[in-house]
Amino acid sequence: MAVINRRRFALFFCSTSDSLAIDSTHFSPEEPSSKQGTLKSGLYLVGTPIGNLEDITFRALRVLRSADVILAEDTRHSGKLLHHYSIKTPLLSYHKFNEAQREQSILKRLIDGEIVALISDAGTPGISDPGSELAKLCVEANISVIPIPGPCAFVAALSASGLSTIEFTFVGFLPKNAGARRERLMVSANEAATQIFYVPPHKLSQFLEETSSLFGDSRQCVMAREITKMHEEFWRGTLGEAKAAFLDRQPKGEITFLIEGKATSEVETPSEAQLENELADLISNGHTLSTAVKLVAEGTSMKRKTIYSLALRKFGKRQDAGDDVG
Repeated sequence: MAVINRRRFALFFCSTSDSLAIDSTHFSPEEPSSKQGTLKSGLYLVGTPIGNLEDITFRALRVLRSADVILAEDTRHSGKLLHHYSIKTPLLSYHKFNEAQREQSILKRLIDGEIVALISDAGTPGISDPGSELAKLCVEANISVIPIPGPCAFVAALSASGLSTIEFTFVGFLPKNAGARRERLMVSANEAATQIFYVPPHKLSQFLEETSSLFGDSRQCVMAREITKMHEEFWRGTLGEAKAAFLDRQPKGEITFLIEGKATSEVETPSEAQLENELADLISNGHTLSTAVKLVAEGTSMKRKTIYSLALRKFGKRQDAGDDVG
């Protein structure tokens, strides 16, 4: 009969801190033995806590104990998690700066029949974290890729957001380049699905300026911060209210930002001035006339030929004027 140890504390594992904080009541059943069942060789993508150490599954613990090696973004950071659960499996660093160099040696270990577990600093590997390329290589090499489900920040934020969960688009981190970032936001602003972004705290003001400009101040949004951690916060309101609320306040920690989709009932015909401004913005960022027309047309119900005619009239017949606009 399994023995249940009762300990009156819960541990929080924070990527931004070297300390573990104490809170609340925690029931810790005896962890299952690593001998419980035999794991087949393959790459195991193991979801790990995004904050609270209680958010790990028995299956994840068994895989981490049974693996021949654990690939981790930051071995020092992940070492705290493994130490807490008395897991002695060797760690090997695997992050965006060395993944290309590690891939072949990892593939060889897998081909030789080893069990390789991959974890990120927090959450699900491959979701805005290293792992997707290695998984792709394994699939191409006919090596088993086994997901071990666990926490994921954007899924947790969406579930508690109060926004529509029927359809959503996970955008993740936006491009650093201003032009590319605006392009991506223009697409998101015209989608009916809930839009989900990861936003670095020091970029929040910039993000709110850009989104309120393109989505409109009245669009509902949710800022989910430090999910599952001691200072978890859900802020809800409009983009205009968010811009005002965070004008002089820079929240700390990991931010997942959600914006409601564009109402499908809204059938708006943009004015010629609006179209001209969008075209001018894209052209000034280096896009050809036809590419600018294509991007603007994707966000409106107007015919592409109509927008192209406007572009030619306003900006002159350029080198791509003979392109087929369909």
